[in-house]
Amino acid sequence: MSENIKETIKKRYADVVSDNCGCGPSCCSNASDVTFSENYTEVEGYIEEADYGLGCGIPTAFAQIKEGDTVLDLGSGAGNDVFVARRLVGENGHVIGVDMTEPMIEKANQNKEKLGYQNVDFVLGDIEKLPIEGKSIDVALSNCVLNLVSNKYQTYKEVYRVLKPKGHFSISDIVLNGVLPRKLKNAAEMYVGCVSGALEKDDYIQAIKEAGFKNIQIVKERKIKLPDNLLMEYMSADEIAAFKNSKNAILSITVYAEK
Repeated sequence: MSENIKETIKKRYADVVSDNCGCGPSCCSNASDVTFSENYTEVEGYIEEADYGLGCGIPTAFAQIKEGDTVLDLGSGAGNDVFVARRLVGENGHVIGVDMTEPMIEKANQNKEKLGYQNVDFVLGDIEKLPIEGKSIDVALSNCVLNLVSNKYQTYKEVYRVLKPKGHFSISDIVLNGVLPRKLKNAAEMYVGCVSGALEKDDYIQAIKEAGFKNIQIVKERKIKLPDNLLMEYMSADEIAAFKNSKNAILSITVYAEK
């Protein structure tokens, strides 16, 4: 990922922490109508202060985390999935969150201190070059972060490197089904989690295969629906109708795979 893109993403997510409009759908005009993040309120270990609504799935639900596991969350934000994973690993496990945005790390550590957790760590770092020892992680997680990374293959190679033999991951992300109309892509980039880096679904899965993973499964898939009042800001009625009648779509998927 170029340094310019990284700095743009860092600023967007720093703005989220400071209550300005960032990358997610929760703070921008018509974006409140977009179905994007999932509801965590019934998930054990959920901490509301750590949830900015920036995810697109609940990867812990499919991660097969066991008590005592060491878990890594890539792009951990304010700690939402880290704290859920911490509930699953118990007191004898360990959860590490890596994020490249300093305000997010600061917020995550504030949440950690309030909760008094001793087996959770938040590390400032780049997920394309993880500051994590090789073969040290049982389970890797990520929630709507890899779509922002330009080199998915490099990132998945890093995930492969840090996982223990027979380790696995559960990652929720945004992909495309087919090719989006240019005007729709512009609308999506404005309001739906910055999908400009999202790959076509088959290409996304291919990057995981090339990184060396096996038993790759899409365990959940959900279509992201943009409301008509938002689409009408960018597309004509005929263009909207043509898109809805096509198979092209923005998808949230959760992928499970093993080393």
